[in-house]
Amino acid sequence: MDTLDTPFSTLIRVASHEQHTEAETSTFMSDLLGGRLAVDAFTRYTEQLWFVYRALEDAAGTLREDPVAGPFIQPELFRTAELERDLRHLRGADWRDGVQALPATAAYAARVEECARTWPAGYVAHHYTRYLGDLSGGQIIRDKAERTWGFERKGDGVRFYVFEQIANPAAFKRGYRELLDQVKANDLEKQRIIDECKRAFDFNGAVFRELGQAYAPDSRGPLIA
Repeated sequence: MDTLDTPFSTLIRVASHEQHTEAETSTFMSDLLGGRLAVDAFTRYTEQLWFVYRALEDAAGTLREDPVAGPFIQPELFRTAELERDLRHLRGADWRDGVQALPATAAYAARVEECARTWPAGYVAHHYTRYLGDLSGGQIIRDKAERTWGFERKGDGVRFYVFEQIANPAAFKRGYRELLDQVKANDLEKQRIIDECKRAFDFNGAVFRELGQAYAPDSRGPLIA
């Protein structure tokens, strides 16, 4: 691909395609979407998302005025409150007492926090991989969860996937990609962002692998009754 005239949003999407595909086709996600796992597996996945999004959004206030990361801090994307509402539904009012980050999740969240603290451009890579991914492919997960475990459509349990403040997701994603194309970074820094995007997908893949080990259909983990 000729990178001289290629929009940065295209470069970052193409460069991370392999890791993106690996994450989407992980054993855990395949089993989850295939209806082979119990709602407990979905709940555990939701818990892991909470740790990652809390890391992303706890940093939002300090990055709002940053010239690189600032344009990406858009409250209509924030997911922590929705995740907490889902977890109250899934685990009960005392859900915080039982949540625990998997080792891969802890490493993922720590890297997000590190980028937010020391390298805002790296934070953008994690922001992109999470929010645009869940705004897009996340809708498949929501639909499967509603049909498999009987959640109310766009209701408690799957509110994480419902972006109520984004009326036109397609238009929003176009605008987001325009922000990527305009990111204040030179070519070397853009390559570093691409590399961090790949790393973000690798972190996500590691979370899926650990979940897969715990909830494999042939394991002793929690399964469908």
